Amino acid sequence: MPRLRTLETWLALSLGRVRQQIAAAERREQERQRGEQARPPMPDWILEGGLNRGSPPVAVHVGGCHMASKRWKGVSRDVALRALTEGIDACGHCRPDAALGYLDG
Repeated sequence: MPRLRTLETWLALSLGRVRQQIAAAERREQERQRGEQARPPMPDWILEGGLNRGSPPVAVHVGGCHMASKRWKGVSRDVALRALTEGIDACGHCRPDAALGYLDG
C-alpha cells in the first residue's frame, strides 16, 4: 500500500506539471494569434532602402516580395511609379514595373 500511495503522489505531481505546460502552450498560442491579428496589412508597394539611413532607395518591390531586405517602407502607387521614373531599380523577381504598367525602364 505505501508504494501505491507513493506512486499516486508522483503521478499527481506529474499531472500538475503537464497541466502547467499545457496552459503555457495555450497562452503562447493565444499571444501568437493576437500578434497576427494586430499586424498591419502588407502595403501594395515597397521601397527598399540603402545601407545607410540617408542613402536613397535601391529598389522598388511589390508588397510582400521575399527579396526585399529588412530596410523597406510601404509607399503608394504614385510614389512607386515616381521612383521607377527616377531610375530606382525594379526588383527582378516580383517585377513591380510590369505590375505598375511601367515598361519604359
